[in-house]
Amino acid sequence: SYCGIHDPACVVYCNTSKKWFCNGRGNTSGSHIVNHLVRAKCKEVTLHKDGPLGETVLECYNCGCRNVFLLGFIPAKADSVVVLLCRQPCASQSSLKDINWDSSQWQPLIQDRCFLSWLVKIPSEQEQLRARQITAQQINKLEELWKENPSATLEDLEKPGVDEEPQHVLLRYEDAYQYQNIFGPLVKLEADYDKKLKESQTQDNITVRWDLGLNKKRIAYFTLPKTDSDMRLMQGDEICLRYKGDLAPLWKGIGHVIKVPDSDEIAIELRSSVGAPVEVTHNFQVDFVWKSTSFDRMQSALKTFAVDETSVSGYIYHKLLGHEVEDVIIKCQLPKRFTAQGLPDLNHSQVYAVKTVLQRPLSLIQGPPGTGKTVTSATIVYHLARQGNGPVLVCAPSNIAVDQLTEKIHQTGLKVVRLCAKSREAIDSPVSFLALHNQIRNMESFSMPELQKLQQLKDETGELSSADEKRYRALKRAAERELLMNADVICCTCVGAGDPRLAKMQFRSILIDESTQATEPECMVPVVLGAKQLILVGDHCQLGPVVMCKKAAKAGLSQSLFERLVVLGIRPIRLQVQYRMHPALSAFPSNIFYEGSLQNGVTAADRVKKGFDFQWPQPDKPMFFLCNPGTGRNCKFRHFLFK
Repeated sequence: SYCGIHDPACVVYCNTSKKWFCNGRGNTSGSHIVNHLVRAKCKEVTLHKDGPLGETVLECYNCGCRNVFLLGFIPAKADSVVVLLCRQPCASQSSLKDINWDSSQWQPLIQDRCFLSWLVKIPSEQEQLRARQITAQQINKLEELWKENPSATLEDLEKPGVDEEPQHVLLRYEDAYQYQNIFGPLVKLEADYDKKLKESQTQDNITVRWDLGLNKKRIAYFTLPKTDSDMRLMQGDEICLRYKGDLAPLWKGIGHVIKVPDSDEIAIELRSSVGAPVEVTHNFQVDFVWKSTSFDRMQSALKTFAVDETSVSGYIYHKLLGHEVEDVIIKCQLPKRFTAQGLPDLNHSQVYAVKTVLQRPLSLIQGPPGTGKTVTSATIVYHLARQGNGPVLVCAPSNIAVDQLTEKIHQTGLKVVRLCAKSREAIDSPVSFLALHNQIRNMESFSMPELQKLQQLKDETGELSSADEKRYRALKRAAERELLMNADVICCTCVGAGDPRLAKMQFRSILIDESTQATEPECMVPVVLGAKQLILVGDHCQLGPVVMCKKAAKAGLSQSLFERLVVLGIRPIRLQVQYRMHPALSAFPSNIFYEGSLQNGVTAADRVKKGFDFQWPQPDKPMFFLCNPGTGRNCKFRHFLFK
């Protein structure tokens, strides 16, 4: 399918993609079949019926495993035959079924990124020169094209528009319209990729275990088979569950994931229990429901930035676009004591960060590992909230990061509201008591007695009459508005800042934690809610944003706003004292990533584990690099640093 070679002895059939590939390298570093298996995430193959070994599915003789990256062979001692066994567990078993097999002789079927030549012949040099010449870059593009059109050929790559690259992000933009015109298509590319990935994950023959939640909603538990997909299931994700058997009427219900435990069992809470076939457990199908909400909110933020002059201050507008503007100092009453009540005392670099940020309309704080980034952020929010300029908006790309910061800010005694998506309201977290929906439930009955009665009725019966439901929603909206307007701090994810409940609010001060793990359009969702003072916290020397679509990532969507501003010359304020690692461990990142500026807030004695007798290669340095060699797809060099 790559080069056109068709000698039956030289080709292998990919059981998943239903295509043939040769065992020649051509212009690539590995054989074409291995290239395809790795790129397409496939692992099962069949030999050609006219080849020397006939039509053979490669599988383990003992357990039937068909993952070619785990398969190897052992020559039998007496005969001129070999037996195929997987590396784990079959080849390592002490008592192999046949005493003629010597497990120490086991060798993998794939070596040096090629199938062994006695198994699949390698085409001669002349055959490879006569074949269609294809580069690694063309292979990449063809594999991407096959995801949309499995019958596409190399010639299809030449068609106009097929391989059109999106415009790359810029360092500076003329105006917000140009900014929107460049980022908008990249967000769409990522959205389309995400949609396709989710909707391709249908699973059949699922067994369901039923339960009833405390809120009287039906919960379905099931286990999904393991796949090589890039998709990861998250709490709050929507799932469609269908019954396709004969023991009950056909049924489908939508629910959201409330539990992704360490074990394989997943729990979803159904929106409606009507007609749920709770008496049957087999023959269910699971479909993943793609929601465009995140991407719609990013596109909306880009549009708002372009058309609404009040979305950000003039200074921040020009700074974000990379224009030259004179620095501005915010006149404010600096606190006499920078440490916030309820939080640990700050060190010198943290005090400098807090003091500087309070006086600047745009600040970047770089927090290397263990430098107290969360405490510093919470302290900044504490002082901003006490200035009395309305609620402070605090965001981060992930729910976990938001929860951690919410917890710290709550310790200062401020009135904090944690706004989470409606699909996550049933999910427990350490700050659930601060969540908007729970604060409304806990409002004193005398402040909104009617809402309390309707809530109680809804909890008991599961549903309200249409008139009661309408009244309930109106009262709930009013209660939400009151709580949000009276809060000192509102915490939510970056995408959560696009929640309609915040639409009419303006936030003068906005802090985004872990901003280096968010894409730029994701950061813009909170920014366009009126930012006059913007603080981005993160570390561009650590993990960047996760962008699934390679085309969008290559065009620059994987660069964070924080990182672009650093390249533009805005110098981040760096926190310099780390409290996490043994000094021997911090020396490496300090010298390689932070110009040797990291200081240690812990001593070697603080990081000695009592009763732990381990022979480190260097006794005074509790660390070593472990090389884990192997072959095939699962081979990786894994470096472990032990604390």
